[in-house]
Amino acid sequence: MERFFVKSLADQIQYVYNRGTFVMGIRYYGYKVNLYLLGQDYVEVFYHHKRDCIERITLLDTRHSRMKFYMDQIKLPVVNR
Repeated sequence: MERFFVKSLADQIQYVYNRGTFVMGIRYYGYKVNLYLLGQDYVEVFYHHKRDCIERITLLDTRHSRMKFYMDQIKLPVVNR
């Protein structure tokens, strides 16, 4: 994943859409956050509606309070690291 995050945002977007598996989407403040599985890692794609653009892609932080939004809707499998 280290090589993924040194790529430009445009390259990250292409990589996620071409090689990732969409899991689900949530609304989080002003964003639509789409969760993707990339290999054995989950990444979040933050889409800003008003700006009509993807602002960032981050590795899923399982300690973040946002996890509650995911866990309320689906059971994420535990990924061994």
